[in-house]
Amino acid sequence: MATHGSITKAGKVKGQTPKVEGRKRIGTISILRNKSNFRKRFALHRTPGQNKPGQRKRKR
Repeated sequence: MATHGSITKAGKVKGQTPKVEGRKRIGTISILRNKSNFRKRFALHRTPGQNKPGQRKRKR
């Protein structure tokens, strides 16, 4: 069975790449996000999607 490369070179590229620290992600707090989603969906009666009623362009 033919191989696609020698086993001695396994992991060579991963070992050569420098380690980069990930950036700290700052997002909204889940309680506040859930509260705003609730207001959008139920309190303000907004419908999801791009084709909202009243905003559709009428064909001529």
